[in-house]
Amino acid sequence: MNLTGWNEVARRFAKGRIVRATAVVVVAVAGAWMGIMLGGAIRTNVGPVELGMTAEPSWAGETVVDAHPFGTLLFDTHNAPVDLRITLENINPDRAKAILMDAKFSDRLPAMLEKELGDGVRTLILRAALCGLAGGLIATLIVFRRPKEALAGLVGAAVLIAGTGAAVVLTFRPDSVVEPKYTGLLTGAPSLVGDAESIVTRFESYRLQLAKLVNNVSQLYDTVSVLPVYDADPTSIRVLHVSDIHLSLIAWNLIRSITTQFKIDVIVDTGDLTDHGTGPEDKFVEEIGTLDVPYVFVRGNHDSRTTQKAVATQKGAIVLDDSVKTVAGLRIYGLGDPRFTPDKSVAVDSDLESLSAMGRAHALRLAQGPKPVDLVAVHDPTIARAFSGAAPMVLTGHSHERSSELLPSGTRLLVQGSTGGAGLRALEHDEPTPIAASVLYFDRKTHRLRAWDDITLGGLGEQSVQIERHVEADPGRTISPVSTIAPSPAGSISATTTP
Repeated sequence: MNLTGWNEVARRFAKGRIVRATAVVVVAVAGAWMGIMLGGAIRTNVGPVELGMTAEPSWAGETVVDAHPFGTLLFDTHNAPVDLRITLENINPDRAKAILMDAKFSDRLPAMLEKELGDGVRTLILRAALCGLAGGLIATLIVFRRPKEALAGLVGAAVLIAGTGAAVVLTFRPDSVVEPKYTGLLTGAPSLVGDAESIVTRFESYRLQLAKLVNNVSQLYDTVSVLPVYDADPTSIRVLHVSDIHLSLIAWNLIRSITTQFKIDVIVDTGDLTDHGTGPEDKFVEEIGTLDVPYVFVRGNHDSRTTQKAVATQKGAIVLDDSVKTVAGLRIYGLGDPRFTPDKSVAVDSDLESLSAMGRAHALRLAQGPKPVDLVAVHDPTIARAFSGAAPMVLTGHSHERSSELLPSGTRLLVQGSTGGAGLRALEHDEPTPIAASVLYFDRKTHRLRAWDDITLGGLGEQSVQIERHVEADPGRTISPVSTIAPSPAGSISATTTP
């Protein structure tokens, strides 16, 4: 055989070894995960709760607390291809009652929970590692039936487990406990998600939040059929932000439920309450008077001035149109949308630069006022952005898609989705528009946003409920003043007001 032939043989041999080694690794990894999933689960007692703990393969990498039947809490705790799933299997009623009734026991609860949860996690890690190693060894032995490949599979499983563990440790975020994502029954959300003010201002370590979570679960199970009410926090102001209801009766049910369960102090509606702004639609706004909390309203591009007048006559309604009002302790400025798009007989100026210039004109005037405002409410995000620097917080809607952004000036812009699921427009798309609202928690002393909960319900034909907690990283940040450059004539108020 010549040199070329030997090279070809060597190439095929090397290729065969690579293929075989790859196959061993794949089988070992699959066997390791199978072993962890089949034998890695444990049960442990943490406080009054018996927990089931499992490690599961996942692309996301998070900690999931399944508080059946109330809902699920998700924490973005790490970046590694494994989930830690914690299931509330059972509860010891005697220990739960002791937590609720004995103040001294409650003081010892954080340290006790930390120790017991730590012991449980360590047991889970050890068991998962052993099951993973056994799974990798057994799988390669069954498939290849040779000790050499079985040993290689064991090594591969060990590398996988060690690498995953290192990734969890290196990317672990203990502060993620203050920003849970909740999915489940809306009635259980306030108790499981917890109190925003206490989380933000009294948060010392994950131990305290863990204690509060277990305490809340104890209350939920202890009351059985009567779920606990959300404990009113005297140091925060709760604002419910809704927008783009578009004549949806579903919205009133949601607003009433959130207002009661989250002890809302004031509702802010950033417009498009109706579809065409006609007289018959005025009947729809009468629900405002039944909510028993102040209802701040700014006109949207689908709301006529007749709609605005109808809202103003409702009990508790406060209409803001280039005006300021102190409501529930917050100084709020509102500006109605300059357009009324349903009136096809009048040309509507929707040029973005004109809208932005109009917003800058009002923002400049607002910044030069005698007293600063805490909150700005407008309908269109283009106008809203022009108020950057004029207030710490700007609320808006219009786009039917929720988003939040911290602008360079320090102003936070919150664009709300459609609290009405876009009304009848939801039928125009293949996917239903989610029903969206947000609960904002403001410090009663500083009037600054401390945290907010984004509440999302599935649209038409869906029944999902999700609540995601966000914490403001720097509530006391400096807000840069707006530009003192005078707006162009195109931005004058008279040029864009509703006909």
